[in-house]
Amino acid sequence: MDAVRKGLPFVGYSDAYALPNIIRCETNLHLAQFAFMKLLPAKYIIEQALARGTLTHGMQVLETSSGTFALGLAVVCRERGFQLEIFTDPVMDKGLENRLTSLGARVFIITEKAKQGGYQRSRLDALQARMRQLGRSCFWPRQYETPDNPAAYELFADQISGMLGVNVTLVGSVGSGGSTCGTIERLRQKAPGARLIGVDTFNSVIFGQQDGERKLRGLGNSLVPKNVKHELYDEVHLVSAPLAFAATQTLHERHAVFAGPTSGASYVVGRWRARQYPKETVVVICPDEGHRYVEAVYDHEWLKQNGCLFEAVLLDAPATENHPSTALPPWNRYLWKRRSREAVLSLLEQV
Repeated sequence: MDAVRKGLPFVGYSDAYALPNIIRCETNLHLAQFAFMKLLPAKYIIEQALARGTLTHGMQVLETSSGTFALGLAVVCRERGFQLEIFTDPVMDKGLENRLTSLGARVFIITEKAKQGGYQRSRLDALQARMRQLGRSCFWPRQYETPDNPAAYELFADQISGMLGVNVTLVGSVGSGGSTCGTIERLRQKAPGARLIGVDTFNSVIFGQQDGERKLRGLGNSLVPKNVKHELYDEVHLVSAPLAFAATQTLHERHAVFAGPTSGASYVVGRWRARQYPKETVVVICPDEGHRYVEAVYDHEWLKQNGCLFEAVLLDAPATENHPSTALPPWNRYLWKRRSREAVLSLLEQV
């Protein structure tokens, strides 16, 4: 296993975590391991807003997030001197909440689900109510819809192309859509044939499943983000939480890569793809390190108590379903073929 970091002139704390290590763990399988991926769009969105004048000193920054995008904003706002308010829900772990408050952010936990859109809708409603109170003295980064989110990953795409070339197969988890869509759009400027495989989980509406409880956090959604450009995806894989957790441990055991469960979900898909297509260069996005998950994903008793143990040997291949809406755990693959969400969903009547 070898790792290389592309040398760049880092300036502040946030710059030091901007780009990942590129790790080769099999002949044609590479991992892009970020320490803290969401810092990249958080930093870029804030800097662009400052440059445009839509964010000025004295304004407050408001966002809805239950994960590391909130932490990215907290780091950048701390550096830049902005007050940050985060609207989240009970799924946010206490460790993350503590880190946010230690960086000066105010955290508002929304405890009631909306009938349509679940916690994500109720969080948005609370944020928008707060914006009405503050008027023009606040800025909303809008991670799920601002084009600055995917644009932030051009730097990452250039890192990949400089090391591995542009004609790659990119595998990544889909939450806001920023990392996968932004990176592949940049790569396809020079290599239109570069492939994109999105990794989601069951009970996420992004690729056509019905909304429901999701134990695999950090990917999936109860609303379809505008930044998910469905026409960019060649394939979509749905991975269950127990399989993703088992793959996360395997990633650590085999390659000493200490990562979170969205990395595990993408790793099991990327490993399969690399072995099926040995002439492709497969790059798996690993969004964060595993520190937040030591007492969960890396804890056998926690997995057992939460019904998340994957008892079988790690699967070598997914099932292939006729339509993503009918896919069942633990692992399903669907040939998306760069179509719109509407076009794929319309096929359900023919299944």
